[in-house]
Amino acid sequence: MKISYNWLKQYISTDLPPEQVSDILTNIGLEVEAVESFQSVKGGLEGVVIGQVLTCSKHPDADKLTVTTVDLGREEPVQIVCGALNVAAGQKVPVATVGTTLYPNEEGFTIKKTKIRGELSQGMICAEDELGLGSSHDGIMVLDQDTPVGIPASEYFNIENDTVFEIGLTPNRIDGASHLGVARDLAAYLKQEGEVTLSKPSVDGFKTDNNDLPISIDIEEEAGCRRYSGLTISGISVKESPDWLQTRLRSIGLSPINNVVDITNFVLHESGQPLHAFDTAHIKGHKVIVKTMPEGTPFTTLDEQERKLLGSDLVISNSEESMCIAGVFGGVRSGVTEKTKDLFLESACFDPVYIRRTSKHHALNTDASFRFERGSDPNMTVWALKRAAMLIREIAGGTISSEVVDVYPDPVEDFRVEISFAHVNRLIGNDIDPETIQSILESLDIVVEQQNDRGMVLRVPPYRVDVQREADIIEEILRIYGFNRVEIGAGLQSTLSYSSKPDKEKVINLVSELLTGKGFYEIKSNSLTRAAYYDREDQPDPTAVRLFNPLSQDLALMRQNLLYGGLEAVAYNINRKLPDLNLYEFGNCYYRDPKAAGEHLLDKFDEQLHMGIFISGKSRPGNWIQEAEDTSYYLIKSYVETVLVKLGIDPRMLESGDQVNPDYTDRDVYTIHGDQVVEFGCVAPGVLKEFDIKQEVFAAEFNWDNVLKILANHRILFKHLPKFQVVTRDFSLMLSREVTYESLRELAFKTEKKLLKNVTLFDVYQGDKIEKGKKSYALSFKLLDKDKTLTDKQIDKAMLNIAKAFEREFGAVVRGMN
Repeated sequence: MKISYNWLKQYISTDLPPEQVSDILTNIGLEVEAVESFQSVKGGLEGVVIGQVLTCSKHPDADKLTVTTVDLGREEPVQIVCGALNVAAGQKVPVATVGTTLYPNEEGFTIKKTKIRGELSQGMICAEDELGLGSSHDGIMVLDQDTPVGIPASEYFNIENDTVFEIGLTPNRIDGASHLGVARDLAAYLKQEGEVTLSKPSVDGFKTDNNDLPISIDIEEEAGCRRYSGLTISGISVKESPDWLQTRLRSIGLSPINNVVDITNFVLHESGQPLHAFDTAHIKGHKVIVKTMPEGTPFTTLDEQERKLLGSDLVISNSEESMCIAGVFGGVRSGVTEKTKDLFLESACFDPVYIRRTSKHHALNTDASFRFERGSDPNMTVWALKRAAMLIREIAGGTISSEVVDVYPDPVEDFRVEISFAHVNRLIGNDIDPETIQSILESLDIVVEQQNDRGMVLRVPPYRVDVQREADIIEEILRIYGFNRVEIGAGLQSTLSYSSKPDKEKVINLVSELLTGKGFYEIKSNSLTRAAYYDREDQPDPTAVRLFNPLSQDLALMRQNLLYGGLEAVAYNINRKLPDLNLYEFGNCYYRDPKAAGEHLLDKFDEQLHMGIFISGKSRPGNWIQEAEDTSYYLIKSYVETVLVKLGIDPRMLESGDQVNPDYTDRDVYTIHGDQVVEFGCVAPGVLKEFDIKQEVFAAEFNWDNVLKILANHRILFKHLPKFQVVTRDFSLMLSREVTYESLRELAFKTEKKLLKNVTLFDVYQGDKIEKGKKSYALSFKLLDKDKTLTDKQIDKAMLNIAKAFEREFGAVVRGMN
């Protein structure tokens, strides 16, 4: 949400620098996420000055150009070549000097000292559109003759410089979703340090001119509409808004439309109360009805899209048809246009549940729905209505042609809350005197109804939907009093806690440091994801955990793996010219078992911690010494096994799974006792196509809960280093290509159980120099006797037994024993 500092200062008198205001707003709970500068004309006309044309003569080498000399209020006049037909000596004109950047469009251009057809030009005499002051390009701007020469054009045209705060508004603080709301909090804080008052625009001057165009109001769906107020204005002129109004809206990122719509937007962002203007020519029967329509009723909105209404959608109707989806979006035929002469102005308070359901279902997120969804102030409707009506009468003309019709079936009462001074001081940690507490509360529109030595009885206005308990009141006192003013006590309290082994966070940090050291970056994906990732061929996944009221279809389901979030990150980086990626992520995944039986609702749901690894592109960049190397299946496998070994898990002790997963090709699975520990492989081309990824991606996903179960049974044991030397022997052998290294290794350990400590494959050859269907392996063996030095006889015997076992079991031909 954007807040203009200049606009804010209309309601609170302060000359604090914007940086200090930003800090104050953050400290009182309105976090300022960004501060940016705004100028009513882009560039602020910096470098543009007012000049006077002294001489004007035809260009000697161009019929359509004129050579002028212009007085800029400096020691010497400058020569400028001008192409405008209306330039003449004696004129006062805006001149962009050399080095000035003008923004007739977003890119802009810079004025340079140059020669045009041989004549020196040291600036530019500007037209309206070139300065960004309008769209006219009929000629240069000619100013009043009494305009002083040499003054900045920004001063002449009253260019406004502003600071805009981007506030990250939390859902419970809808009271701060307006300039008056922010000004109220800021005034409450500053009041603790001096006399500062909040100046709310007065509507005491409101009066009805006549009652020539009355409109009746009927609320049929009272549960969905708490209050509805309206009036009519006749004889208006719909046109462009004045500059001050356009500047206010542009400063917060809104585009001006016309004076009536701009005023409704202005009052919305001033007070937080949404308004809507209807052309009375389309209010048939001079009657406005708030109701719901039958399920599936078609309705065409302002964006010319036909939508099927829900049975719970509130609509604003006339006596014959719907005109607007209440609190969300207008209809295509009922809005204000240039032809509108009479209008009906609406100011209402709708139920948040109705509006949120409608907004999310139709994917219509507007400034109005944003506020109604979180709870608008039912006591603001009439004030905002009168404020807008007075502005429309002032800017668009016309007369207020009806009384204010205010339908309020069940007035909302203030919240009543009791607080204890002892509780306030205990929870805050400081002793705050009752006078300060009262001052803070009253500055926040909270009325002190009763007070004694022990506490207060308070009335909280309905717009503070988040303040209904004593703890809420204490939080309000603390944020205005100041978190930084709470003293730090001298005492230190601590507790001893026991954590079961293994320590999950410690294990995660261990692996994070390992991967980060290998050049990986950690990512964090949203646990809410697209349902389309899991619902294949229009068949909903029965194991998916779905949201009843998702914010959007992209956030409709709880993720079941980390793969799709990882691929989103891969695609994001590739699209930004970062194709060589090493990423990892820890995150929870969620599952539902529709067949699970249990007394508790949560028995049907499961939450698991996973870790994902994603690599793509080049694993090693090329240079003049070595060629670039692509990522591969073997590289992802090496990372998987590196993680396992780091945790003390021998990959050879894990089993291979055979589950099918269409998301991968060349996939392997490691399991233990039937539980999956990790799966890894190359992501299937069809999956990559969904993410518009055109390069190979290799991924691995650990079930971290199962990893922790393995670690829970690990014991770290100490043993002495061997006193005797390890002996290494190796030999090569010819054998069938069907025989695997793992089977050779297992047989070697089975044959020599006592002395053999390790087997390593260090060379493989397959080619036309050996018999077809055969391959050559070179193996290295490490032998050790922990009690004595091995003799040659013992070594030879052990190696011979292993060689004979290979010949007997696999038909291998052993050669070159060393």
